[in-house]
Amino acid sequence: MKKNLFVLGLMVCSMTMVAQTEKKESWYFKLGGSYFLQTAATEFPTVGGNAALDKVYVGGKLVSEESVTGSFGEGFRTGATVGYRFNTRLGVEMGVNYYSSNDKTMAQTTTDVIFMSGGRPIYNFKSVGQITAFDLAPALVLFLGEQNGFEPYTKVGVLLPVHGDLEITTDAIAPTGVANPATVAVHSVDKVKPNPTVGFMATLGSSYKLGKHISAFAELEYRNFTVHGKSKETTEFTMNGQNALAGRSQAQIHTNYVDRLDVNSNNAATNPNGLDSTKPMDELSSYVGISGLGLTLGLKYSL
Repeated sequence: MKKNLFVLGLMVCSMTMVAQTEKKESWYFKLGGSYFLQTAATEFPTVGGNAALDKVYVGGKLVSEESVTGSFGEGFRTGATVGYRFNTRLGVEMGVNYYSSNDKTMAQTTTDVIFMSGGRPIYNFKSVGQITAFDLAPALVLFLGEQNGFEPYTKVGVLLPVHGDLEITTDAIAPTGVANPATVAVHSVDKVKPNPTVGFMATLGSSYKLGKHISAFAELEYRNFTVHGKSKETTEFTMNGQNALAGRSQAQIHTNYVDRLDVNSNNAATNPNGLDSTKPMDELSSYVGISGLGLTLGLKYSL
């Protein structure tokens, strides 16, 4: 008798657990928009030979200097996600996102007069960067149970950038080297292509049922990854508004990023034969961060 009661108890417990976790498999789709704030600031890389510094000169003398730090983790993102729910607790998602960072000043110099220092001219310029990228975001989702229409969940996954670049826009009032005109307005746009990279993301969110198939959702997401430069190309170069890109050499237009410079590199600083202007220049590679904490709001449709 006791044995039969024990078996019956096990069956009841098993049925209760199944009832709590079993649910018909289902697909769902999500559309959302996000805004991210940067969470980690690092020093920006060198831009066109200019260190990541904000310098101010008055009367030919340096009066202030500070490092320019930050990341490209602040900005807007839009995305679409398809998800598959195995049961009430477990699911997987695949997101496709487009991200556009806010503009970030990477280097600048302000001076009231143009002068020479250490054999090079000091003049007004400002370099501003922006990252745009498409990424894939596969994730594992753990649903925490529905109550009063709300269903909180957590998810962890990876970020796989598939296309994008860092665009650096530089505007300068540079000396011409002659008396008249003494200066020229220079505008250039450089695009840095990245090496393949993988990032990490973790999310806490909740959905709220609006109807049988429609829900609203909100997510708080942390993401962390860095981008390693592969190559750079100047796509725009104007002087006083006139296109002057054709007058630039291959070394001035194209750059290959490497981990080490030596006597065989196409860089005048290390190669005893100097720079070969007919080939892309070699420069040390650097990293930029795209870490951020963001809020996503959107709609979810369940089949």
